[in-house]
Amino acid sequence: MENRIKEFRLKHNLTQEELAKKAGVRRETIVFLEQGKYNPSLKLASDVAKILKTSVDKLFLLG
Repeated sequence: MENRIKEFRLKHNLTQEELAKKAGVRRETIVFLEQGKYNPSLKLASDVAKILKTSVDKLFLLG
């Protein structure tokens, strides 16, 4: 699944580690999310979108 996590993370000047701490996950989870190698739970997707001040729809490109 494609996503724009890295784009939004950089826009908010967050490191992968900072985003991971705010979302309550390990940095590796953020790495795998950004690489499209991990499909998050709905809760994690929602939490990350909220942290990055966007919607799940804008963050994750379904299709």
